[in-house]
Amino acid sequence: MSELVLGIHAGSHDTSVALFDDYELKAAVQLERLTRIKGDRADFPDLCIDEVLSIAGASRSDIGALAISRRYFPNEFFRCSGPLGYFAQWARTHIRRKMTRNLSREIRIRNADRAEDILDSHALLAQFGFRSDTSVLFYNHHEAHALPALFYTDWDDALLVTADGGGDNVNYSHRHFAERKLTTLYGGDDYKHTSLPTDSLGTLYAAVTEVLGFRPNRHEGKVTGLAAMGRPVLYDQMASHYRVDDNGRIYSDFRGHRALLPFVRGIMAGVSREDAAASVQKVVEDVMLLSVRRLLDRHPARHLGLSGGLFANVKLNRLLAETMPIDEIFVVPAMGDEGLAAGGALAYLLQRDGMERWLGERYRLDDVYLGRDFSATVDSVLGSVAGVVRENGSGTEEAATRLAAGQIGAIYTARMEFGPRALGARSILANPARRETHDLLNQRLDRTEFMPFAPVIVGEKAATVFDVSSINAYACRFMTITCNVRTEWRERIPAVVHVDGSARPQIIERRTNPLYYDILLAFERLTGLPVLVNTSFNVHEEPIVNSPAECAKALIDQRIDFVVTDKALYRRASE
Repeated sequence: MSELVLGIHAGSHDTSVALFDDYELKAAVQLERLTRIKGDRADFPDLCIDEVLSIAGASRSDIGALAISRRYFPNEFFRCSGPLGYFAQWARTHIRRKMTRNLSREIRIRNADRAEDILDSHALLAQFGFRSDTSVLFYNHHEAHALPALFYTDWDDALLVTADGGGDNVNYSHRHFAERKLTTLYGGDDYKHTSLPTDSLGTLYAAVTEVLGFRPNRHEGKVTGLAAMGRPVLYDQMASHYRVDDNGRIYSDFRGHRALLPFVRGIMAGVSREDAAASVQKVVEDVMLLSVRRLLDRHPARHLGLSGGLFANVKLNRLLAETMPIDEIFVVPAMGDEGLAAGGALAYLLQRDGMERWLGERYRLDDVYLGRDFSATVDSVLGSVAGVVRENGSGTEEAATRLAAGQIGAIYTARMEFGPRALGARSILANPARRETHDLLNQRLDRTEFMPFAPVIVGEKAATVFDVSSINAYACRFMTITCNVRTEWRERIPAVVHVDGSARPQIIERRTNPLYYDILLAFERLTGLPVLVNTSFNVHEEPIVNSPAECAKALIDQRIDFVVTDKALYRRASE
């Protein structure tokens, strides 16, 4: 009999929940898509839990296991030792007004062997409506990042590398898979009682992001975009603080996290934003490439799996694919902390069943359409909005015709995507041949002028336009890597080519999204171009559109000229 497993991540940002029926991922939702607050968090994400259970037609009483990140929990769930402990907890809650504690930190400062030694999981289950016999795993942050990079492949060997701004007292982890055994080289639970080191390249990148006036842990992609336009004039000053040992481990000499931001602010004074971005990008590339190269030297593998927020850096991922001696690279599509919920559930299943059974259940991802499917209601919602007109005939052909004429459209089909990328369920589409497309999209969506837009192409033709190979094709399905645009195509699709001649393509197949695929083919028949612009269906600083009402609002607000669903195309009456 199968077991429903609920994976939960409730951190300082990117809270999410994933529901598995044994090894089948049934649903996964980020809190931001429901609350409409970018990167939203919650101490316990009831809203996400209710959403994934509703999608699957289940209830809390059906859940057999919870896998929960070691993040924030209400004070009352922590065990106290003696009267002094109870008083300290009362004072924290009622005088200091701090209502939660970080479980990972409490494990460290109390020198606890297990989370259950200091947190009352039975009280937690009762409080949030789960059965008393529900199994609970408080999973390791970096293990949860790493496991999907192996589970969603068919590899017989792999190096798994994670990197972010910190979790469970490390900023990186290294794991090696060979002979059906997974070995943790660095970053496991043996560091649960140590302090978080200041060696994070992700934290350096976030500091530069902040000093440039962007939001850290959100706008690092803007820095990557700027980097192609600058010179790494600050490279030596930044790089001198980092080193890589023979085992591939990264170190820095900063004395605590508070030293990093003043250092970055000081060296960036008077330096252009493009040059500052180019500097930090090159440091991240050089240090990480050296780390991975040394890891592969000591622990050979022909496959490289990546996860963690640093690997949202699509240019870094490209360099790893092109310079490492590997046969394939895979970047977990939800590579940031939102992906921890799914990874935590996989950690529980590995603990429950053992490695041999777990490996036997692996499969490659076709898509990450894991949110709610509004196909049954979106047409009635759009059709009932004043000022919106439904076009007769084929929505596919009409969409292609309008895109060829330079209009901006959106596709709304199937289930919402999980992760940071719009992948054809909630995407905005445009004509890549028009140079004015870039400026028009930025104006409509309140976005930054220097950011490149991504292309989408059918799998059969991807290699004719882009440098897509067996090494990077799987990653290209989820837009987690850049590659070169072939020279003969750059002038034909300028809206999706960055200043360095690269693009971040999405490869699609008809079986995963027929509407998306058919619009591409119809557009090619009209224009001779097998590529469309694909950018996320959202305004700057808003999450990707989820519900039909949000879709309709974007149309009425003139963010787009039309929207196409599985059944029809809709436009404003004034068009």
